[in-house]
Amino acid sequence: METWAKDQGYVYPHITKVEGVCGGRPCIDGTRVRVVNIVFLEKRGYTPEQMLEKYPDLDLAQVHAALTYYHDHPDEIDAYIAEDKAWDERYERDRTEFLSKRRSSASR
Repeated sequence: METWAKDQGYVYPHITKVEGVCGGRPCIDGTRVRVVNIVFLEKRGYTPEQMLEKYPDLDLAQVHAALTYYHDHPDEIDAYIAEDKAWDERYERDRTEFLSKRRSSASR
């Protein structure tokens, strides 16, 4: 890839990785839409055209670039998906625990 592209954070056509943007995770250029967001929709059975309904500011080339990036880097993206899932599970567990303690202290 050309030097100017790497200087701009491009790691793939339409895909950037810039520290401080989306946690440094790969995202679609000029947006804060992460590749994992598009992959999540693909795993739910969405077509690229349906993904555009969810993200109307994207174009079809960007969606296909995100999917291609995923298929070329599945281990990287699957690791991010696993991190997100673990975070969601921790959040729900902590939230449930907090609300349980709150109800318990309010009923005294």
